Amino acid sequence: METITDLIDKIYAGTFPAAMRTQLLADIAQARDVIKLPRKAHWDEQDVVLISYADQFREADKPTLSTFSRFYQQHLQSIFPLVHLLPFFPWSSDDGFSVIDYHQVDPLCGDWQDVARLHQETRLMFDFVCNHMSSHSAWFRHFLAQDPGWDDFFISMPPATDLSAVTRPRTSPLLTPFQMADGETRFIWTTFSADQIDLNFANPMVLLRMVNVLLDYLKRGADYVRLDAVGYMWKTPGTRCIHLEKTHQLVKLFRAIADIVAPGTVIITETNVPHQDNISYLATAMMRRRWSTSFHCHRWCCTASTPARRAHCGSGPAASISAVMTPPSSTSWRRTTVSG
Repeated sequence: METITDLIDKIYAGTFPAAMRTQLLADIAQARDVIKLPRKAHWDEQDVVLISYADQFREADKPTLSTFSRFYQQHLQSIFPLVHLLPFFPWSSDDGFSVIDYHQVDPLCGDWQDVARLHQETRLMFDFVCNHMSSHSAWFRHFLAQDPGWDDFFISMPPATDLSAVTRPRTSPLLTPFQMADGETRFIWTTFSADQIDLNFANPMVLLRMVNVLLDYLKRGADYVRLDAVGYMWKTPGTRCIHLEKTHQLVKLFRAIADIVAPGTVIITETNVPHQDNISYLATAMMRRRWSTSFHCHRWCCTASTPARRAHCGSGPAASISAVMTPPSSTSWRRTTVSG
């Protein structure tokens, strides 16, 4: 646990309350004791990942995860030993990336038993939407109601604050006005949309709750965990508010926790940014892989292109997939948008 405590001290500069530190370490120890399912020790070229929404395939009156599981076993299991389920939690916008409840499965998709049944057939990657959550969440309702203990869960800023240096992935306003229970209007940090409220990791209680989300996913069997929009986690006005040192330290902390409670878990950072920024997450040994839209587009292009173009994909997994899954000339493609 020494690595955990050292990182906590670096992130919070000695201000992390002792009682919360004790609780955090106890939660980690409890998760370590209950997780029995071993992970694969190392990822390799055989770990070809199918990326899909949990509601991709539907049947009347059946949970979509049940339908997906059957389709996967019949048609995809021999090709993809690992399935990345994009957010399958209750959500309010952005195709699932505005999570209402981190600990529940969207009823349309099923429940945790459906996830467990799919996990019996394949290894799984979960999305950990760690930067923000839905404005419809209970957490944000507690904040707006000014309930005790929730005041600093999200980031309020005077509207005149100079935030011109902040990197903007979207064209929506960075600050969104919300009315509090006492009638005050506060301007809340919303990197991606007015419905996606950024969490305030400077508040130790936020870290405690988000670590419990990570631990829950590891207990549920996540072999890979993808950290969505991870580069934006820590905010310091006057800076770019992306890839800050404390963000890197938070990722190191998540990595260290996973290593303790579920060795072999692969942590993936979703950073759709220039290459040099991407590799900074590898260079500091925080995670084992990075997730980049452009990389996946290249791999998919190997499958969805003409035979001549597929010939340039080389001899790796993408070439194997394209050989097995050569699409017929009548194939049509569905466009989707992923947050980040």
